[in-house]
Order: sequence, then structure tokens, then C-alpha cells
Amino acid sequence: MRKQDSLDFIEELFSTIRNRAKSKKKNSYTNLLLKKGKNKIAQKIGEESTELIIDYLNGSKKRTVEEASDLIYHLLVLLYSKKISIKDIKKELTKRKNVRR
Repeated sequence: MRKQDSLDFIEELFSTIRNRAKSKKKNSYTNLLLKKGKNKIAQKIGEESTELIIDYLNGSKKRTVEEASDLIYHLLVLLYSKKISIKDIKKELTKRKNVRR
């Protein structure tokens, strides 16, 4: 997979989250999270990151991929809820690209 394909996938997922949020469908998990607010979204980030760490240290590759996917999804919901775009993240990471530490 090319690097650009990976970025396109993240942007596509973010777009799906945005579309689901705007649709206001009652059976949408994305809408449920957004409706429950910041505390619930933050809680899910904590849960998913903990699960990812546990599976990274002790689990299978398959479980690690599953938990990483959960965390990425919830991270994108968090960004959307804070009105942070993928473009904002790209801009920040580009600024850091050539910074020596």
C-alpha cells in the first residue's frame, strides 16, 4: 500500500464519520458517541488505548490490528467532535517533520 493510499483511507473514514454525524440517524454508533459528548468520547479513547496496549504486549497480531482500528476510529470521532480536521493534523505533522530534537 502506498503512503498516499493510507492517508486517503484515513480521510475517507473521517468523511464517513462527518457524514454520519450530519445524517442524525438514531441507530448510528457515531451519532450515539457524539450525542453522549466529550466525556464518553474521552472514555472510549482511554478504553481502546488500554486494550491496544494489552494486546500489543500479550495478544495476537489479529487482536492488535482490531484494537488499533478501534482506537483510530474513536480518535477520528474525537477530532471531529473538537472540529479538528485531518488537514489540521497534516499541517501539524508537516511542521514537525524537519524539527531536530
